[in-house]
Amino acid sequence: MIKQIGASLMALVMIAPPLLAADKKEAERLENCGTVIKEIMDIPDDIPQDLVDKAECIIVYPSVLKAAFVIGGSYGRGAMTCRSGEHFTGPWSAPSMMALEGGSIGFQIGGQATDFVLLVMNPRGARAILKSKVKLGADASVAGGPKGRTANASTDATLRAEVLSYSRARGLFAGISLEGSTVRPDDDANERVYGKNVAADDIIFKGAVAVPPPAQQLISYLNRKSPKNTSDPNSLKE
Repeated sequence: MIKQIGASLMALVMIAPPLLAADKKEAERLENCGTVIKEIMDIPDDIPQDLVDKAECIIVYPSVLKAAFVIGGSYGRGAMTCRSGEHFTGPWSAPSMMALEGGSIGFQIGGQATDFVLLVMNPRGARAILKSKVKLGADASVAGGPKGRTANASTDATLRAEVLSYSRARGLFAGISLEGSTVRPDDDANERVYGKNVAADDIIFKGAVAVPPPAQQLISYLNRKSPKNTSDPNSLKE
């Protein structure tokens, strides 16, 4: 009996470090998401404030490596938060961990490590992304987001996109097309962050979990920077 208990304890000791390391990695990823969004949005000539105020959700992928996409099979990881409530009018939600995969990203970006920010501009796009893997350009329309203090000069085609995408590499910031790439919830990472199996849409829409400490910077910053959804509730966004 004593030998069995000793063996069980030894097994737990051997298992514990990788789990703790994984949790720490997710925590660092959430902290990096908060840092990236603050650094980008604090510069008025990067993402137009009026577009942020009309977005239903924001997805941040910090430090995506170009090599991962050239080789294939690897992907960037980040987090997605949405305005809470049935009509996306409440405070920003606890984040769902997300994955960004494949496509031709590796051949479009110039830096070794690139931060991506995606604005999800309508409820249909938000719900689709949180349910399953979505291919940008096929399952959801995507366009490189316009830069500047306002988006007034942007084309109607760009502003009709369900997802507006931006990148930052080596200090250079630009709208970038992620067409052909896929975004999806990272269920394994969500389980590590929240300590239980919880669906991405339950995190976002049902408030099933509280905002974890590593995500406080991301969520509190968005609540200060863009507390109100200014998109037209009567527009054909569904």
